[in-house]
Amino acid sequence: MEKHGAPTPTDLTDVAWRISTKSENGGGSCVEAGPLADGSGRIAVRHSHHPDGQVILYTRAEWDAFIGGVKDGEFDFPTR
Repeated sequence: MEKHGAPTPTDLTDVAWRISTKSENGGGSCVEAGPLADGSGRIAVRHSHHPDGQVILYTRAEWDAFIGGVKDGEFDFPTR
């Protein structure tokens, strides 16, 4: 049975957080993501400026679908 719901502090202890090199030097809002070390395949996402704030968890399938959409340009929103 897959675990759902908010992650516990224990879930996030060993997350190897990654931040895009595109956002590191921009000084703006940054997003970090990393896999949980519990072997579930879930991916945690958080705001890097608020590391103790809310975290969103995605299943591996959800994450792969999102990344696939990004690579395919599905999230290339028009700029003003």
